[in-house]
Amino acid sequence: MQVILLERIHRLGQMGDVVTVKDGFARNFLLPQKKALRATDDNRKQFEVQRVQLEARNLELKKEAEAVLAKLDGKQFTAIRTAGDTGQLYGSVSSRDVADLVTGGGFTINRNMVVLTAPVKTLGIHNATVQLHPEVTAKVSINVARSQEEAEKQARGENVAVVKVEAMELETFNPEDGVQGERERS
Repeated sequence: MQVILLERIHRLGQMGDVVTVKDGFARNFLLPQKKALRATDDNRKQFEVQRVQLEARNLELKKEAEAVLAKLDGKQFTAIRTAGDTGQLYGSVSSRDVADLVTGGGFTINRNMVVLTAPVKTLGIHNATVQLHPEVTAKVSINVARSQEEAEKQARGENVAVVKVEAMELETFNPEDGVQGERERS
């Protein structure tokens, strides 16, 4: 299906481009989200009439996103989660969790704006990208720890996921000693 893009879509095209996409992608995502119009003659004429308004709105949204970028870029947020001794989380930190952390920090974003390069399943400091606008992205870091004290240690660069090696004495069973020990106690 051919569509006219109403905004810049990553890996697809710029505003005003006529692109061919799969029918399901157009019907289920682009058209309901008002990111594109079907490429009919009437819609092409309508787009040319509205092009100036759409570009002005896009420029205004981009300026707002750049203002948020100046405050958000490089911030670190802390997520407290339960984990095992090896640092493996009992769950994971999802894009929804990151969006909640950033929103709790005073910024208004939703989970669709968060891009995680890999699932967060271990303790440590992980990077995430926040897509504020199709042309503006912010980098934030998520400090995943078991407690606030561990988060502070990780922020200083200490590794809290190291397993503490405890010396265990292995007891060996000697049948002769065991029998004598019982006889002597009697």
